[in-house]
Amino acid sequence: MDITLDKKASNVASIKVKLNEADYQSKVADKIKDYGKKAQIKGFRAGKVPKSLIEKMYGKSILVEEINHLVGHAIQDYIRENDLKILGEPLPNQQQIESVDWDTQTDFEFEYNVGLVDEFALALDKKIKVTSYTITADDKVLDESIDNVRAQFGKMTNPEVSEEGDLLYGTLKQENGDIENDTTIDPSDFTKTNAKKFVGKKSGDEIKVNLKKLFKDDAQVASHLGKTADEVADLDDAFVFVVKNINRKEVAELDQELFDKTFGPNTVSTADEFRTKVKETIEANYARETDAFLNKTIQDELIKVTKINLPDEFLKEWLKVTGEGKVTDADIENEYEIYADQLRWNLISSQIAKENELKPEHADIQEATRAMIAQQFAGSGMGQFAEQMDSFVEHYLKGENGQNYMKMAEQVQEAKVMELIKEKIEIKSKEVDVEKFKDIVQN
Repeated sequence: MDITLDKKASNVASIKVKLNEADYQSKVADKIKDYGKKAQIKGFRAGKVPKSLIEKMYGKSILVEEINHLVGHAIQDYIRENDLKILGEPLPNQQQIESVDWDTQTDFEFEYNVGLVDEFALALDKKIKVTSYTITADDKVLDESIDNVRAQFGKMTNPEVSEEGDLLYGTLKQENGDIENDTTIDPSDFTKTNAKKFVGKKSGDEIKVNLKKLFKDDAQVASHLGKTADEVADLDDAFVFVVKNINRKEVAELDQELFDKTFGPNTVSTADEFRTKVKETIEANYARETDAFLNKTIQDELIKVTKINLPDEFLKEWLKVTGEGKVTDADIENEYEIYADQLRWNLISSQIAKENELKPEHADIQEATRAMIAQQFAGSGMGQFAEQMDSFVEHYLKGENGQNYMKMAEQVQEAKVMELIKEKIEIKSKEVDVEKFKDIVQN
């Protein structure tokens, strides 16, 4: 067997594999012999099928299978032994494969195209400048958040007469037909004119409605009637809504019950402490958002200043082949730059990790998993889960056949890389309000 590398550019090459009969003959003969022992063919006892018949029936498929297996392993071994840094996977020259005459050829040559990682220079210094944003929760945001919490944990009551904001449960009856269905209506979704029809009503009251004008589309009409969209497409939409019950959610009082439901038992005990804790929570959430935006900004800046020459045409072809017919040329053209930037970042991150010997240690992975689970439990009273945390962490990391462990390891490594980058570059801090930060993110 002869394997050679033909470098066509700094980031594109082909690996050529030449085989002669001696390279594969013994393996093919062994496989034919093995087939003969196992083959169940009518008219022959097991293990007594003539070799010539096995060769006639299975010889070509065995030859193709063994050569593909041999060439595939040879390519991977060559890449590993020569430390080739490839992108994607080797792509076979399909035209060449289709020209092979498996019936008569004894010598074969196969060519695989590969994309290579081109050398690139990475400089982490104070010349790279980014801005980190800090958001402080003002009184308006704080009041809105507390109102939302009180509404979330509010109690449902059933007043006699409806007011704006109430939900009404009742029966929709067709005026000139036999369609009838019980449903709950939320007038806040309607136009002001239609919503007013549902104010000041009590159980037993009837409200005439036009379903097509009341609801936005056929899907909503169908949902309230227990029908499909097709069934209501040509419906006579004159209906009556007969009120059965009024549901009103009253906001929760600022008391210990609300404090415990929001932050866990005995975390806060006064309205002032509750307000302070809500403010801390909001700002912690904002901090996660701004930190994520800072990380993305750093990625974008490093991608911009680090010149990485990718084998674009090879990668587009590789994406199309691996898409197995589900990805069109248009899809690739529209999304390639997103993919290419992510690939560039992966190369940058990997090089930083390698140069600085950054590795995700097992203890770091456990701690990151612990923090992730704790965040999921936030607001549920972490104290009651503390003794079980080690078990939760172990169970999660063993899940998905080890994929969860690999995912957390990648996250830990990424965090280590980002932490090092932040130490090397210049980061300016700037305080902004929520609306200003939204504008920055959107632009």
